[in-house]
Amino acid sequence: MRVLKILLKILIGCLLCGLAIGIAGYAYYSKDLPNVATLKEVRLQTPLQVLSKDGELIAIFGERRRTPLKYDEIPPLMVNAIIATEDARFFEHYGIDPIGIVRAMYVGLKQKGFSQGGSTITQQVAKNFFLTPEKSISRKVKEMILAIRMEKELSKEEIMALYLNMINFGSRAYGVAAASYTFFGKTPEQLTVDEAALLAGLPNAPSAFNPIAHPDKALTRRNWVLSRMLDQSYITQAQYDEAINRPLNASYHSPQIEFSAPYVAEMARQFMYDKFGENAYTDGYKVYTTISKQDQVAATDAVQKNIIDYDIRHGYRGAEKVLWKNNESPWNEEQIQQTLDKYICYSGMCPAVVTKASDKEAVAVLSDKSNVAIYFQAMKWARPFISDTQQGAFPKKVTDTIKVGQLIWVKKSGDNWELAQIPAVNAALVSLDSDNGAIKAIVGGYDFNLSKFNRATQALRQLGSNIKPFIYTSTLEKGLTMATLLNDAPIVRTSGSETWSPKNSPPNYAGPLRMRIGLGMSKNVMMVRALRAVGIDWVATYLERFGFPKENISHNESLALGSASFTPLQVARAYSVIVNGGYLITPYLIERIEYNNANGIIYQHQPVIACHTCSEDIDTDEATPVALNNVEDEANQSGNEEPEQANLKADDHLILPNINDDKTNDSTPKYAPHTLNSGIAYIMKDGLRTTVFGGSGWQGTAWRVKALGRKDVGGKTGTTNASKDVWFSGFGGNIVTTVWMGFDDHRRELGRTFRAEAGANTANPVWVDYMKVALKDVPEKEDPQPENVVTVTIDQKTGLLPQPGSQTMSEYFIKGSEPTQYATQEIGTKVTDSEGNTSELF
Repeated sequence: MRVLKILLKILIGCLLCGLAIGIAGYAYYSKDLPNVATLKEVRLQTPLQVLSKDGELIAIFGERRRTPLKYDEIPPLMVNAIIATEDARFFEHYGIDPIGIVRAMYVGLKQKGFSQGGSTITQQVAKNFFLTPEKSISRKVKEMILAIRMEKELSKEEIMALYLNMINFGSRAYGVAAASYTFFGKTPEQLTVDEAALLAGLPNAPSAFNPIAHPDKALTRRNWVLSRMLDQSYITQAQYDEAINRPLNASYHSPQIEFSAPYVAEMARQFMYDKFGENAYTDGYKVYTTISKQDQVAATDAVQKNIIDYDIRHGYRGAEKVLWKNNESPWNEEQIQQTLDKYICYSGMCPAVVTKASDKEAVAVLSDKSNVAIYFQAMKWARPFISDTQQGAFPKKVTDTIKVGQLIWVKKSGDNWELAQIPAVNAALVSLDSDNGAIKAIVGGYDFNLSKFNRATQALRQLGSNIKPFIYTSTLEKGLTMATLLNDAPIVRTSGSETWSPKNSPPNYAGPLRMRIGLGMSKNVMMVRALRAVGIDWVATYLERFGFPKENISHNESLALGSASFTPLQVARAYSVIVNGGYLITPYLIERIEYNNANGIIYQHQPVIACHTCSEDIDTDEATPVALNNVEDEANQSGNEEPEQANLKADDHLILPNINDDKTNDSTPKYAPHTLNSGIAYIMKDGLRTTVFGGSGWQGTAWRVKALGRKDVGGKTGTTNASKDVWFSGFGGNIVTTVWMGFDDHRRELGRTFRAEAGANTANPVWVDYMKVALKDVPEKEDPQPENVVTVTIDQKTGLLPQPGSQTMSEYFIKGSEPTQYATQEIGTKVTDSEGNTSELF
């Protein structure tokens, strides 16, 4: 009895000591532990998503692919598979599972193979969110303490959701939603029993059990999970029998990008990084842009198609590289593949090495080791490129163009392969809503992978005749009209030893013409005379009303010919002022930004809009006619100022928001400044329609736009000196689109083939191809005539009031600027003498 008492005392003492040690250990290890309540608001590392305005995925940025789900969005099959694999008593224990720990140790000692882990799911969540992966007793104790606290703060469902959204499944897939898509291309609710079992087996060792890298190990692991699910009655014997016999059907699935818009995605990514730093890639932001799939795809297709058309017109520049010549030993397969692996495909064009060539066809091997045939029909276009203005003769057989041993570019067209080449020329397109500035589509170049330089927002190029509508508009403000006569005749100005003689293109001259004709036929010399009439400084300052940076504007007569340099975005914005009735809208690309975990919208863009019902709120110049007696003289200003290239402004952050958190919920309408008299804007917009539809006996330079079959369209071509830059800007409905094409090297000319490259035949087709799609569901727009605009019938030849028998037309005028004089009626100039002989009087 005495021994028993002693043993009992020892036992009680040990228990008390153990309890004291436990309390002390708990106090020691728990004093610096984080608050588990923060898990209720945890933000899982989720990649940045860039989407269209309709929510279609454009791009994903971030190392971890994850799509967080709520618990009720996770199918019970997946939950059961995880419980059977990782923590069979999950819904019974309180964070730690002593029975599970003992069982895991027993199984591990008794049998080889896969064992149940000793950590509960709650412990795994605690470790992943709060602790380091080190293996130590102290870390294990902290893990247990946190798990117990988590069970008090969170429900089992919340803990399970955290686990299934957090855990690494391998192949950069974090969370069950990302894993389901990565390995099966499915959502979690679409998983079959065998697929759910495969995923449930991955978190234990994502790399070792990866079904793509190690299919045999993955299959064994999956089957073990299925047996656990059967043992715990999560599946029936019939389900088990079916699932166990199914082969692995896992394969890698890239993120499901709905359509490509890399320049858009990069602008959004750069903005988010500038605003949020590295957190932009992990905090689950969704950036909704203003573009739509229909418009963006149409813009990309139009730009790429017409770049290729230009490239084909100018001939074949030869093979990318010659690997071996006819008199040299052919390369072996390994050498060829090593070379091909250094290249990637660009917009459907892929590298290939020619291994056989005859008169009618060639055979080339691709980087995937497949062989393709290229027939002569697919390379008939490939006359040799000699220079930008000269091409050789068309080939007569395959070997005139390509030879064995050459590295070339090919692309697939239907079922056939064609000879191709990476284009040297480039282009840009920007399209926006003229009423609010929303970017509808933007393309910064041929292929983002070739060049990340965004020519739509960064390329400062001379405008050529694309500037004429703005200069003509400035002259209307000074009292000139679309009926004013200006002389279409050569100009020669001599200053010292220098002679300046602007030419029309083509160099045809017709004498005095109305300004409407000068605009429609893009008469350069008439533009110079219009500039002289109102003054260089007036025009240069007036251009700022269209949003053009004053730093980019030259103060000399070359301004009339478009010597100033602007970006396509700046030009599109400027044309919007004419199209929307005189309002300077601000282009924008980001519609809203929100958190991926449904925490709400953190930014909603409030555009400045054109208020068509607002009253005139601008100061207009007196509409008193300026004198036209100086248009043949020297420039009426001595300005020879050319802006410094280093000071030129590009997009000036126009299209990306300046987020002010205090105003993100401000829904008050914001109106764009009214910088141009609505009546003048109306008249100039009508003038831009003339460039499309022409007039009596003459055709406008933008006649190709008539292919759209609409009456509410207009625009202006632009070609700079030596065709280094070509433009087309125009509108349809409330859509304004600007297209530029040229070489990145400013010194290089677009040249000519059968005809010279110009805005009308090089840039205009891009615009038409895009607008055919963009305007498809847009109703025709009819602008109401402003109160300060009157319609007057004029004599077509003189622009004055008509005499009986004159050829007449209707013209728009600002009230007070309409003609008051009548055209002089021509009389006969022939006389007949008494003998009946007729002769000219003059």
